[in-house]
Amino acid sequence: MAVGSKSFPRDVPSEPWVSNAETGKGTGTVQSSAATLLQIALGYMLIEVVLWTPLGRFHTGVMILATVCIFLFVAFSDYSTYELGLRLPSAQRAFTILAIGLAAAAMIIAVATLRGQPIPANPGWPRWNGVWQYAIWAIVQQFILQTFFYLRLESILGSRWAVWVAAVLFASAHIPNPVLTLATLLGALFFCEMFRRYRSIYPLGIVHAMLGLSLAASFPDALLRHMRVGLGYLQFH
Repeated sequence: MAVGSKSFPRDVPSEPWVSNAETGKGTGTVQSSAATLLQIALGYMLIEVVLWTPLGRFHTGVMILATVCIFLFVAFSDYSTYELGLRLPSAQRAFTILAIGLAAAAMIIAVATLRGQPIPANPGWPRWNGVWQYAIWAIVQQFILQTFFYLRLESILGSRWAVWVAAVLFASAHIPNPVLTLATLLGALFFCEMFRRYRSIYPLGIVHAMLGLSLAASFPDALLRHMRVGLGYLQFH
């Protein structure tokens, strides 16, 4: 993985993301923008195919292809590990993200309780001994959202527009689940803005897990359907 940058100035001695985050300007060329758009389109198309095809060999094959493509696009990009969000943030930045996320998760449960919703809303689901697995999946989702989609959108649109477009793409991947589509739009706006400022996917993944589990505890399956999206949501019984 190269250590240079294609979206941030190379002559900034410290915190190389600040200039781009403040100005909202990318530095990609026309040619690189076309290739970047192709990567975004291919990655999103493969994800949608995975979400809307029944389980089977084709579904598994596309899922593997999507995973390999996204990994290779990231591995052979010109972003530094800092820009990719793969380094740990400072304690202060991590605390800021985690504190806001914890407050939001607590608010979701509090509102559900005030509305008379039993907590957990679905006894027996989710299985709490699998929380660590969901936490890993949440970090993977942040890798896809930030390290793959957001950075590429930022190089084309600038950082502030990239926040909105990446959030819309992330939310649209949760259609037709109404709860998750709205929740992920709001959540992704927060995730992308925090990534724009602090450049680390790890605290975002933890907050993602907290918010997802709070939704699972607060919404009945009549609405949430085990947090399924795409074809799985329509086929849930």
